[in-house]
Amino acid sequence: MSEALPYPLEGVVSWNMNTTCNYRCSYCTQRFVESRARWARDLPGFLAAFAALPGDWEIKLSGGEPFVHPGFLSAVGELARAGLRVSVVTNFSASDDELRRFAELTAARPGLVSASLHLEYVDPEVFVARVSRFREHHRGTLCVTCVATRDALPRLAALAQRFAAADLRFKVQPEKQDRDVIDYAPHERELLLSLGGHNETGMIAANLGGRLCWAGARYLIVDHVGEAYRCYPARRYRREYLGNVLDETFELRLDPVACEYDYCNCTVPQQRGMVDITAAPAAPTKGAR
Repeated sequence: MSEALPYPLEGVVSWNMNTTCNYRCSYCTQRFVESRARWARDLPGFLAAFAALPGDWEIKLSGGEPFVHPGFLSAVGELARAGLRVSVVTNFSASDDELRRFAELTAARPGLVSASLHLEYVDPEVFVARVSRFREHHRGTLCVTCVATRDALPRLAALAQRFAAADLRFKVQPEKQDRDVIDYAPHERELLLSLGGHNETGMIAANLGGRLCWAGARYLIVDHVGEAYRCYPARRYRREYLGNVLDETFELRLDPVACEYDYCNCTVPQQRGMVDITAAPAAPTKGAR
């Protein structure tokens, strides 16, 4: 174990609990998924698996749109009662009552709520008002994210100022096509970096190949049928499979191992000290491989 990369006291599971979504954004990375109507069905099995993980864990719920999962709030309540921190990545289209109920269920150990602003569907002023109302109930971390499509880019600086005026944290995320960040022009890259880069990492696309990382031991990706992978790039290339959390094939790694990828879009390990990002080089953009 590396002294420069201490053991993360709280692990994180990114649980993509459904492919279902009520939006069809033109830039969505899942728009070519074979079926957008799948969801985790064995909720008791998932809850038991997550509760059995060693040590403290945060379960970060995403999809699709997790709030449209028919058992979403029930699962949130069970996870919270098991002592797990519960976070969510959501397009914030759920009703105010559902959002408030989420805040109530997670109040004992609130996590991160990442509210995704999709400009193809939502007016920013309406979004600001809804997120501000929710903040009155949620005591955990709250941020707003927006994908930096070329159509959205001219609006991002003003949007950042608007959310700052409302005391809301605003993060940008680069657009991806065919698995890679699009080939932004130099002035576009400059704008993205001025806004913090991908989720405030200071980078647009990080190359962490060879860096020790706790992913696979204290961070993992789980899909709606229980398939577990070390990280998002591992799932993308169907490598570093950890088994299925719903059966005896699942096994966590015990120690950090080197990253195998020249593009890492897992900002959770990057931002939580699970991987060394010091002087990380930029990853190739689309068309530059």
